[in-house]
Parts: sequence; C-alpha cells; structure tokens
Amino acid sequence: EKAYSTVILVFVVCFVSAQDFANPFEMNERLGRGINMGNTFEAPSETAWSNPWKPEYFRIMSELGFSHVRIPIRWTTPERSMNTDPYTIYPDFLNRIQEVVDTALMYGLHPVINMHHHEELFDDPDEQKQRFISQWTQIADHFKDYPDSLIFEVLNEPHNNLTAEKWNLFFADALSEIRKTNPQRVVMIGTAEWGGLGGLSKLELPDDDRLILTIHYYNPFQFTHQGASWSGDHTNEWLGTEWNNTDSERQTVMDEFAYAKNYSEQHNIPIHVGEFGAYSTADLESRVRWTTFMSRWFEEQGFSWAYWEFSAGFGIYNPSNGQLLMPLVDALLNNPMPEPVGQSIETIYENTFENGGDGWSLQTQGGASASLKEENSQIRIEISEGGTETWHVQLVKSGIALQHDEMYRVRFNAASANFPRTFTTYVGKASSPWSAYSGHNSVTLSDFEYQHSYSFTMGANTDNNARLVFDLGNSDIDFILKYITLEKLSFDNTSVLYQSASSVRFYPNPAHQFLYIENIENYSSLIVYNSNGVKKIHRFIDDSSLELPIESLPVGLYLVNLANNKNVRSFRFIKA
Repeated sequence: EKAYSTVILVFVVCFVSAQDFANPFEMNERLGRGINMGNTFEAPSETAWSNPWKPEYFRIMSELGFSHVRIPIRWTTPERSMNTDPYTIYPDFLNRIQEVVDTALMYGLHPVINMHHHEELFDDPDEQKQRFISQWTQIADHFKDYPDSLIFEVLNEPHNNLTAEKWNLFFADALSEIRKTNPQRVVMIGTAEWGGLGGLSKLELPDDDRLILTIHYYNPFQFTHQGASWSGDHTNEWLGTEWNNTDSERQTVMDEFAYAKNYSEQHNIPIHVGEFGAYSTADLESRVRWTTFMSRWFEEQGFSWAYWEFSAGFGIYNPSNGQLLMPLVDALLNNPMPEPVGQSIETIYENTFENGGDGWSLQTQGGASASLKEENSQIRIEISEGGTETWHVQLVKSGIALQHDEMYRVRFNAASANFPRTFTTYVGKASSPWSAYSGHNSVTLSDFEYQHSYSFTMGANTDNNARLVFDLGNSDIDFILKYITLEKLSFDNTSVLYQSASSVRFYPNPAHQFLYIENIENYSSLIVYNSNGVKKIHRFIDDSSLELPIESLPVGLYLVNLANNKNVRSFRFIKA
C-alpha cells in the first residue's frame, strides 16, 4: 500500500502546479463531508489512547462517502521533536505523518493536518513562539510539493495564555513562514478561546485570500459531553440529557451561528466546522437526531464539516470488532433533514422593561466597575472597567422557578454599544457552587437589536430560586437588554412526526396494570407521554414485543412514541 501511495502521489504532484490550486471556496466545496482521525496522533504516543492508526481506516472512510479526513497531530513530545533550538521534528515521526497523508490521498481523501495539544504554547506563548514557528516552517517545507488536496490547519483551539490578541499575531507570523514554501496552499484559521464561536468576534484576519475559517461546535455541551470524565466530575450529573430535534433546539443552533454567517459574508471567507459530535454516553437516538440535523444544516449553509471522530468515544467505528455504528453513519451521510418536533409553550417569566427592571440587579467583582440604567424600555449596563473575568460584571434576575426534567427556552433581544461584543448567559443556581443548569451560552452582539435564544432540560433537582445571568465582564463595551422571556416547553402531540403506528398491535385499551405491544421489531426506543406532553416512561426496545407495566401511572390519556433513527410513530391509550 505504501509503495502504491507513493506512485499515486508522484503522479498527482506532476500534474498540479501552484497556479492550479483551488481557491478557498472551491476547496471548501471539495472538502464537503469529513471525519477526524481522533485520539491517535494527538495522543502523547500513537498507542497511548488505545486507538492506533490503520491504513484501512481511510479506505473505510472513503468507501462510506467522506471527502476529507482531519488528522490532529501533537508534534511536541520528546519522542517526536526537540524542545530546544532548532526544535527539529525527528525524521521518523515526520515520515510517519507523510505515510498517513499519502494513504489519505491514495483513497481520494483530502487530508487536513494540524498542530494539536501544544500545551506548552498555551501556557507560555512568548517563550514557545519560536518553537511554534520553527515547526511550522519544517512542516510546510516537507509538504511543499504536495497537491492542493492537502490542507494546513495552524493550531487547534488556542486558549489559556495564548489570548485572542496574541493569537492574531502568532497566526499571521506562522502564515508568513508557510507562504514562503506554500504560496498557494489553502490554510485553515481557527478562533481563540477554545476554537468555538465565542472567540470569533476577536479574530483579525491577515491579508491573505487563501484562508478557510474553522470553528468547533459542541452545543448544547451538557448533551454532547454528558458523562465525559475529562470535562469534570459534574458531567455525570448531565447523564440522561436528550436532544429531541425540537423547533427551539434547532433555533438555538441558528441563533448561535448567526454572527459567524455574517462574518463569513463580510470577510469573504468560507466556513469549515472542524469538530462536532456527541459522546457515546448520550442515548443513541438523541445522538442520531442531533448529528442528522447538524450535518444537514451545515450543508444547507454551505459549510464543510468534519465529525469528531472515527474510532473512539464519539466514533462511528468500533476497532475491537470491526463494526460500524450504522445509525450514526446514516445520520452523517444518508439521513435527510427531518421535520422539527413541535412544542407547546408556557411563559414562565417575561419582561419588556416598559415598567422598569422588575428585580434585575448588577453585581461587580474583581475590580470591575459598571452601572445599571433603566431607560427607554430597556436596561443598559454601562461598563467603565470590565475586570479580567466574564463573571466580574453580572446582570442577574433571581427567583426563577425551574422543575426537574422539564425543558425550557430563554429568548432575549439585546444589542451592544459597539460592534462586536461577546458575552455568556445562562440559567443557574443562585448559591455555591453556582452551577449553570443551561450550560454557558456564548453570544456575540451587533450594534443593532437581534433576538437570541437557548434551550435546555433541567437535569438537576427542582430549584425555585434559580437565576438568569448575563456575564458581561472582561469588556468595557456597554450592554443593552430590551426584552427577555423564559418559557417552559412540552411536546406538541399533533406534530407531523407523530404518525399512526398502523402495523403495531397494542392491547387492552383502556388498560389498567399492563399494556401489551407487539410488532415493534423495527423500533429501538419507546417513550410514554401524558396528555400535557410530560415524559413518564422511557424504555429501549430489544425484542418484537413488550409487556409495559403502567399500574403506577395516574388515570388518564397517554401518547406512546416508538422511534428508530429515522422515524417516530405513535398511538394513544387510556389508563383506567
């Protein structure tokens, strides 16, 4: 295979000259659908995280229909490179990466190679900058004669002491070195503050017309990272969080990407979603719904994307038995965009600020200084000193009642005094440990009023004194809040997704102790809702029939939803 790869590569290089290199928009279209070869080369060693690379993985990716593979790489371990000047990358490792790149090209995949987990750079950027630049000089020189199908991504998720301001400078300097040997190659630029949407407002693009903007997206985080131990012990509290493809959940995604789409248009730069995925501890049905919507919606926007990842905790392939997780494969590559699940809405709290702030308060810490003004049917937070953390300036509304296992949505209209301005908002506990029940939602404001939203399921115990919070610190740009509402959401049982389960047999109806359900071999899960849309029973299906105990249910009308990775079918029964 390796010899064949070299022959193919030489052939391609001979017929691709610099002037034939695709422009970024053409390249983004060619990239299309991709997947990460994760937990492999970004590990301290290739086998450290029990997911070593195998050439057949790229064959599988190509045969499934992926167009590119993102290859995260940690270059800085002592076995791979020198940590002192001249910071040489050892030939054995560079040749190993070349073998991987060659294999991707042999199977018709566009390889994206990056610099991943450069922890030393994040901790001490000024001290490590020379090493960072030197290694990119070496990588670029090594691959300078490769076809345009090879993409460079300069750094994964800049954060910590590599601030947004420093990242703008570091990227420009690295790009300058890359351009000496790769003047036409498309290069990906990510955002500071962990590579997500929140850092985009601080990104300054260099004067270069061959860039693609890459963004990572894992929202809602409490769904995608439930049970993920590396994100903290509290992630076990999120276990059981579902994603149901509701209008409100989908609208949150659209709202969060609104600024990125505007940025792309204003700066004439295409968008690549370099990472998105839901960890395996989430229920498979929710993962399939989330992944299907994300994949199709990204494509509708003209984004290329790379799912995280192939063969580990988020993956579509099990290396221990050689089996693909087909529901997830279909979600990425085959499922059409589904219709959203309808919901009914109950307003819990609403304020148009026509009659004042209604108990909103301003809290400052860490040397921050700000004032709250109620005027012209709005709240305005004027910030003279924003402190060093976002929570150093907080706009807070307490006394919010949240019930366990209910779904909520927050919608608000806001603007900023200057454009752009990023902050975080959440609904959370009003005392230590100040848990964010909704997760922390990053929002970027414009200087004109725009509606934003986020939704969440209350996984914690009922809290009758929760708080709505806007974290506005680490910035001196004024914040204007013009409208806000908190809504409780329940499933609309008339949704078009709930079609008659005509082939399913259930009896008796009315039922008292047990409901017997037959012919359900094509379904993977069952959920029973009461007449108000509140979930009462959730059961996975592993047989063609089911004896469902219902004696504990109150008397009344119930809806049963039977689901697989593509469809939902329903019927109603009466509990007598």
